[in-house]
Formats: sequence, structure tokens, C-alpha cells
Amino acid sequence: MKNIALTHIHEQLGAKMVPYAGFNMPVSYEGVNAEHETVRKAVGVFDVSHMGEFLVSGPNAIDLIQKVCSNDASKVAVGQAQYSCFPNETGGIVDDLIVYRIEDEKWLLVVNASNIDKDWAWISKYNTMGAALRNLSDDYSLLAIQGPKAIEAMQSLTSEDLSAIKFYHFKVSDFAGIEHVIISATGYTGSGGFEIYCKNNEVEQVWNKVMEAGADFGIKPIGLAARDTLRLEMGFCLYGNDIDETTSPLEAGLGWITKFTKDFVNSENLKKQKEEGVKRKLIGFELTERGIPRHDYEIVDKDGNNIGIVTSGTMAPSLGKAIGLGYVTVENSAPGTEIFIQIRNKPVAATIVKTPFYKG
Repeated sequence: MKNIALTHIHEQLGAKMVPYAGFNMPVSYEGVNAEHETVRKAVGVFDVSHMGEFLVSGPNAIDLIQKVCSNDASKVAVGQAQYSCFPNETGGIVDDLIVYRIEDEKWLLVVNASNIDKDWAWISKYNTMGAALRNLSDDYSLLAIQGPKAIEAMQSLTSEDLSAIKFYHFKVSDFAGIEHVIISATGYTGSGGFEIYCKNNEVEQVWNKVMEAGADFGIKPIGLAARDTLRLEMGFCLYGNDIDETTSPLEAGLGWITKFTKDFVNSENLKKQKEEGVKRKLIGFELTERGIPRHDYEIVDKDGNNIGIVTSGTMAPSLGKAIGLGYVTVENSAPGTEIFIQIRNKPVAATIVKTPFYKG
């Protein structure tokens, strides 16, 4: 099991550490609900240094990215980021990722920790055009500073005007006394903030200064458990739960990152699927009776017929109700439809709703 650069700090802070995607990671500090609330109302910092970073550069970098990614990277300007996915050859998804254009011919791909080796093999396989590839995953750390007070709390640490960095844009600038840090207005919580990419030997200084600068704003360290409840309230997909090698981006509601203006891996089959229509769809639902939906619970209709499966579920701290995501047949996917989640062999009533669940 791998440790991240700040494992010793998380242990000193009393974090509950668990194995996650091959890494020893902080899952919680003072408890999920309190940490969730901190991010929704103030500012929290997550150490998500387990994520993978690949540098793709050279004159053919764009060609490789266009081949393996579903979204159209030609629309990304320097200083912009784009959400995308790697479609596989059989209709599913290898991984979802964020693509950063650092310079005209220099790109950073940020991938999920559990898929680093698989993704590296995947893009290497398709690199017939000779783009320069470097796997930086073991050398870089990533801190996500999230919440409505993030800008105000962090402004003293950089000469960059944080309020001027638009959503899904970034700057390479000074931060916490370190030069050339990526300050990215991205995140996985729906409460605003930044993600900070720096080298492993710089991250302890960054962490300490972030905690110091945020002290007056109520900053706290936040674990992966609250990251999951925050993303689920937004209806964001988690790889391995809501999307995987068997789920098509179109079924998962990711048609908006699947652009048929170019040729990419399996684009012909996905285009055909779009024209013919999908048979199942990822939906959001709220329980109308007591219970908590969990991954792999069965979804049935009022007559007890199986119509799908739960992919993610939780008791949403900001909403005070149980929510979930799952795949159901298209005929049963309209918002307002009553469905039932099989919890310990008992059908518990739920209603399909539009996501995000949390409106802010």
C-alpha cells in the first residue's frame, strides 16, 4: 500500500486512515456530517494526492488526446480545463478525467487513483502518433480547498486574483511561497474552491500555510467520506460506482462530454447508440420512506419487477434525506416516477428527481 506525502500529518491530526485505491488515505477526522457541513458553509481542505497525473506534450499531443478522449480538446484554450472520459472499445468507460491545457503543446491529464496503471497502458497503446508521455503521479500532490469561503481564505497566499479565475480555468502561479503551482478552479463538491497541484516535496509547506491562512475562516481537514457525500448531493459520477467498463457515457448522462465532431475510440458505435437511443439511463432518486440505499441494491417498479440497480446512495447531510443514483430502464426513467429500492428484501418507496439534489 502506498502512502501519500502527508500521511504523517493526517495521522497526527487523528484521521481515520483506510486503504483506498491502493493508497493509505484519510477517510474522516471528526465525522462525515461535520466535515460535510464545513465544506458547504465555510472551507475545508482535502488531500487527494492519490490521483494520477500524466503529462502529454509535443506537436502530436492534441492528436493523442482527441483519439482517446470523448470530449473535443480542440476547444480548450491555454489556461482552461475540460471534463472528459476515455471510452473503451466495447461501449463502456476506461476512466473519467480532467484535461488541462498548460501550454499550446503541453497538456496535463488528471485521472482516478484506482485506474492509474490501466489508464497509462491505455493511452500508451493508442500513442501511435509519437506524443511525449510522462507519468508524474508519484511525484505530485493535490490538495482540494473547497467551500464558499475558499477565495477569501486563500487570497493572502498568492499574488493571483483568485476571484478572477473562472470555473474550469486555472493559473500556474505562486501559492503559499511556492512558485509554479497549478491553482485550478475545479472541484468535486459543488461548493466552489480550488485544487492545488504541487510537488511532493512542496506539499507540506502548502498544507501548513493553507491551514494557517484558513484558520480565521474555520478551515478544517476533510476526509474522503465527506468527499463522497458532497459529490453525491451534486449527482457527480464516481468511477467504479456510477460509471465503469460496462456503462456507456450516453447511458450515464455524459452525452455533453461525448462529441461526435471528431473520431475517437469507439466513436462509431457510440454514435449509433445515440441515434438508436439507450435502453437504460442513470437517474437520481430520493427515498420517500425510511432507509438508506446502497451500491448494488435492486430497483423495482410498483409490481415488483426488476427495472435497475443502485450505483451510489447515502443519507445526504445537507438535505436530511436519503438519496441515490442508479440505472433504470428508459421507460421508467422520467422525473416524478415512483420506484422502489429493495432494502433487506423490503421495497422502500422513492421518487426519481433531477440532479443536482443539492441546489446551493
